[in-house]
Amino acid sequence: MKKLGILNADIASVLAYMGHTDTIAIADCGLPIPKETQRIDLAIRKGLPSFVEVLDAVQDDMVIEKITLAEEIKTHNQEILVKIRERFPNTPIQFVSHESFKALTVHCKAIIRTGEASPYANIILHSGVNF
Repeated sequence: MKKLGILNADIASVLAYMGHTDTIAIADCGLPIPKETQRIDLAIRKGLPSFVEVLDAVQDDMVIEKITLAEEIKTHNQEILVKIRERFPNTPIQFVSHESFKALTVHCKAIIRTGEASPYANIILHSGVNF
């Protein structure tokens, strides 16, 4: 049994295979997931697990050099945006339209679906390197 880090085998595997600039997304329960992108569905019921709980676990286990968010989060979900900014105070943030965000998810190694039920609680994490 694994001693530290993410215990979910699908998430741990994707993170282990990621290289510099590869991306992974963490999504609310409503984000459409492209057929060609791996879906890791953690949603149990509305609100469980939360977006922030999953983000914290992934952030602890991944080198992140940049993040991408939908522009709409600024006006429709300030609470989640504040939590994201607290967690990434020195990380560049790219804002794109929600439509562009959805188009970018086709390139993600995987999308982790949470039970989050608040608007635009979605993030694309860009992998960095640990050297």
